[in-house]
Amino acid sequence: MGINTTSTIMMVRPVQFRLNEQTAVNNYYQKALEDVTPENVQERALAEFDGFVAKLRAKGVEVIVVNDTPEPSTPDSIFPNNWISFHDDGVIGLYPMYAENRRFERREDIISQFPESGYNITNIIDLSGAEEFGKYLEGTGSLILDRGNRIAYAAVSERTHPDVIKDFESAFNYRVVAFIANQTVGGKRLPIYHTNVMMGLGDEFAVICLDTIDDVIERKMVVDSLQNSGKEIIEITESQKEHFAGNMLQVENKSGDRLMVMSEAAYGSLTEEQKGKILNYNKDIIFSSLDTIEALGGGSARCMMAEVFLPKK
Repeated sequence: MGINTTSTIMMVRPVQFRLNEQTAVNNYYQKALEDVTPENVQERALAEFDGFVAKLRAKGVEVIVVNDTPEPSTPDSIFPNNWISFHDDGVIGLYPMYAENRRFERREDIISQFPESGYNITNIIDLSGAEEFGKYLEGTGSLILDRGNRIAYAAVSERTHPDVIKDFESAFNYRVVAFIANQTVGGKRLPIYHTNVMMGLGDEFAVICLDTIDDVIERKMVVDSLQNSGKEIIEITESQKEHFAGNMLQVENKSGDRLMVMSEAAYGSLTEEQKGKILNYNKDIIFSSLDTIEALGGGSARCMMAEVFLPKK
């Protein structure tokens, strides 16, 4: 297992995937699809999910698939990385969620599966109480974790609150590099809803859309932090970010080979030079079509994977 990479990920298989009207208010990546029935949407999302899992497993990545439940309705359950994180000291983190209907995604039965499967849980750090105060921090959507250097990168937004960032810092013993990342919506620069839309981190590199960080001092702070911790910066454009090119994750297979995972849309937006730089640090790039999930969910490949770093008993 690499410092920042694991060969085991948890994914949640959807039962009622649809556009979540509660998240669409500040996730500008969500788009309604015309002329499709709810059944069609679910069928398409399920086909994309199963195809993605099959590609990961074919490359030797261990995928723990958890089935979603029909009740309560959780249209975004396919994105588990927002409510839970798993750490190599046996700690599980639980996080406060912006949308009320996403809070039902935090399921004790999912957590209890891990000790039953031979994983060691030493502690559960639950930050979700911040929801009562209207403050949120949506897991590894809000936080890009450089686990080896105990640094987290966070783009402040309605879903990534400075107060909960401080709680995370002290509870998990991380230093957080916080900044504001924007995108253009209707001619205005508005905060990007999740950090993992504009940034992904590998053991030795970072894929990042620096153009979203409008403040030059903050941009320099992020660049300096990445470079000082030994990361090569692979820049993507704002247009590539719109195709979810920042929403990628480095994983390992059971042989210890590193692999970069992203959607077909993200892969198609990259230049040959960018792909070459990514392949300098990875044996292969895994990409899969996630068009329905991206359009209605406003999230992509990275959001669908919760990395499991828990030690085995």
